[in-house]
Amino acid sequence: MQHLGRIKQIVARAGLVALTTGVLIGLAALATFTALSPAAGASGKNVILATTTSTQDTGLLDVLVPLFEKKTGYLVKTIAVGTGEALAMGERGEADVLLVHAPASEEKFMAAGHGINRKPVMHNDFVLVGPAADPARIMGLPLAEALGKIASAKAIFVSRGDDSGTHKMEKKLWKEAKITPSGNWYVDAGQGMGETLRISDQKQAYTISDRGTYLALKNGLSLKILVEKDRALLNFYSVIEVNPAKSTRINNAGAKAFSDFIISPETQEIIRHFGDKKYGQPLFVPDAGQQR
Repeated sequence: MQHLGRIKQIVARAGLVALTTGVLIGLAALATFTALSPAAGASGKNVILATTTSTQDTGLLDVLVPLFEKKTGYLVKTIAVGTGEALAMGERGEADVLLVHAPASEEKFMAAGHGINRKPVMHNDFVLVGPAADPARIMGLPLAEALGKIASAKAIFVSRGDDSGTHKMEKKLWKEAKITPSGNWYVDAGQGMGETLRISDQKQAYTISDRGTYLALKNGLSLKILVEKDRALLNFYSVIEVNPAKSTRINNAGAKAFSDFIISPETQEIIRHFGDKKYGQPLFVPDAGQQR
């Protein structure tokens, strides 16, 4: 009987060891899973920002992103594409936060449930630029009339052609002028704003640019501002957090931190003066808290 009791003790101890080992293995597996999950570890510090090329081409993000990273500890991966593609990335859950400038498209994005907490950030304006010789004779004309003269003269016009916020605005302006641009004189660049300006310069063509990118690049261009300060040319930027319900990969905490940062009084003051010294005028006007 003593021998049988000894056997039972050994079996019980072995079971306890096995149970303890199993628990430890389970905890180790859980720790590994947690470390690899999007919400933890290094990945939780990465924020994917999908934005328009103008915020990159003007150099604004070169100032703001390092400040945000230093302030919060997050690491930003900036993907500068047209607004259309930035919104599409958000719809697919491939970005955490968006900085975009196509209000009508943004409203559709929000109505479809793809984004949360859309907030005004800043604005600048678009300008119609072209060669100094101005073959279509549009200098100082109302915008719709200027577009009409370009079309009538079949003067070369370079379109972004990339579904960006600028491209969407350009198509809207042609429509409002009751013109359907087509033919060899109307060139689709399929490029960002900076490259579209360079192509227009090479071709001595007209194009529509946001003022900030034009000012940032104008020293390397021969193009001149020919039509400006028309209310139809206002260019509004918003920040949107991608709806975290779309994917477990979305870093909503990081997105919210970026949104809070870019509309904070400190950052808005930086935006207010960005470009002052280099270009003689600010490239953007801060809009946080404004009703549009």
